[in-house]
Parts: sequence; C-alpha cells; structure tokens
Amino acid sequence: QVQLVESGGGLVQAGGSLRLSCAASATIFRINAMGWYRQAPGKQRELVTTITYGGSTNYVDSVKGRFTISRDNAKNTVYLQMDSLKPEEPAVYYCTAEIGSGTYWGHGTQVTVSS
Repeated sequence: QVQLVESGGGLVQAGGSLRLSCAASATIFRINAMGWYRQAPGKQRELVTTITYGGSTNYVDSVKGRFTISRDNAKNTVYLQMDSLKPEEPAVYYCTAEIGSGTYWGHGTQVTVSS
C-alpha cells in the first residue's frame, strides 16, 4: 500500500518562505507525475504545480516565479519551495503521485501566512 507523507508546513510571515516535502512510504519502482494541490477554507482544491518523472514542470500562473517544485526519484520524494508567500495563500497543501494507473494523495499539511 502506498502512503504519501507530507511535512514542512507551518506558520510564516507574508513574504517569507517554506519548503514542503512529500515522501512515498513504500518502495516503488517508478512514480510518474507528482504534484501539489492546495485548498483554502471555503474554496475548491486547486492544482498548484506538477513535475514529471523526467523533471518537466508546470505551475499555476499565480505562483510562477515564486514556487519551485523538484523531486528526488531515488528517494520517491517531491519538494515544493515556496518563496514570497502572500497573505491570501494559507491553505492545506496536498501532494499527489501517479503510480501505474492510480493517483495517490497525501493527507495534507497546513500552511499559514500571517500578514
């Protein structure tokens, strides 16, 4: 059974930085795309960024230039470096992983931004 475990969330001041990590708990031959979603209170969950096995990335326009996704395929881990965080960006951040024909989700990590 695959489990994704996120870490790195917390409280940061506006303009500050946080680095999220997400590790797959099981030994997996290959994880295809990995990504991060976020869900703010009262809002729909939105896709923030994705990265393919080969390292190609995509970002939602609102985070381009401030967030960076990366991965370590040997460790089955994906990272999200978030810089210049904005007061409107507090949310629960979820990582996802596409393995075979399935998509797996982490339980989420809370990011709080104080103004």
